[in-house]
Amino acid sequence: MKEEYTREIPFGDLGIIALKSSDKLGENLDQCLVTKRKKMSARKDNGIRKAQDSYLIEFKNPRFANGEAKLTLQETVRGKDVYIIADIGNHGCSYEMFGQETPMGPDEHYQDIKRAISAIKGNARRISVIMPMLYASRQHKRKGRESLDCAMALKELNTLGVENIITFDAHDSRVENAVPFSFENLYPTYEIIEKLLEVESGLEPDEDNMLVISPDTGAMDRALYYAEALKLDVGLFYKRRDQTTIIDGRNPIVKHEYMGGELAGKDVLIVDDMISSGESIMELAEELKKREVRNIYVAVTFALFTEGIKKVGDFHERGLIDNILATNLTYIPPEVEEKDWFTPVDMSDFMATLINRLNFDRPISPMFDATEKIGQLMEERFDG
Repeated sequence: MKEEYTREIPFGDLGIIALKSSDKLGENLDQCLVTKRKKMSARKDNGIRKAQDSYLIEFKNPRFANGEAKLTLQETVRGKDVYIIADIGNHGCSYEMFGQETPMGPDEHYQDIKRAISAIKGNARRISVIMPMLYASRQHKRKGRESLDCAMALKELNTLGVENIITFDAHDSRVENAVPFSFENLYPTYEIIEKLLEVESGLEPDEDNMLVISPDTGAMDRALYYAEALKLDVGLFYKRRDQTTIIDGRNPIVKHEYMGGELAGKDVLIVDDMISSGESIMELAEELKKREVRNIYVAVTFALFTEGIKKVGDFHERGLIDNILATNLTYIPPEVEEKDWFTPVDMSDFMATLINRLNFDRPISPMFDATEKIGQLMEERFDG
């Protein structure tokens, strides 16, 4: 994406607070920002007089023996344009509480965001929060007498003075109704497709050889976008659930019903926002193989593997899953990164571009629709 910042100055000095949950991603995007800004500062007509060696703000985030925590900034943020980055899905972070090692959950990560805002004390010129995986995103609507965690968290952040709340591939984008003027929801579609074409060099993405599959009705809009960008047909699996039973907070799937075109002999790309336990994707893979598909690729924004990766590995060994692509927007355990059936998609440069544009008050609308970029990529790969 071409970036133009000629004769402009930033909204404020840039500062990034990459919380413990996102320290690796924060370091990577910081280096991307440094590279971008050094190129910008080399132009005499640019508003950046000198690029910094880092835009990360130093802080300490200790915990007491009973599990309580605090956050202390190690440098001033007065007048800065601050971006707080937190990966609420990072279960690789832990702390000691009453002598026991305790993994951090989404609630603890969310509290750290509020601690960072509190430590800023209103001294920043602007505060933005980037939660690639939106906090409580699956608790986004009410059924009966239950909580609305996501909407409440968004409104709380807005009340605390956060001007921009940025996330990726929200489970249900309608949660933005809670804070309609502060919420931005982005998608990693281009980066995933680019990586898929890179690692699967023999892929033939045309209507005769490939199909995009939506694993349920909720993911249909996403599948349609992929299909339109790749100029492919789309198919849908409808999950028939037992509405009389709740197991682990959800209704169990009774059967997968397929609606769509012919599958036999074709490659399929299953697209969704996340893999949680992986159970429904694995069941879907079995259904697809019964219909004699050739290869199965899975593309998700977040790969959680809440029940481990053994089952997924077994499915790969049986030839049911060829490749799973997921972004590094949430924590990927080292044992997952090493697997030959998994391909990480780096989003560091995308996030650096996003922050750069926001800091200069440039429109980020070009980052919402990647259709044109995907079209150019397809022409370069298959028509050039």
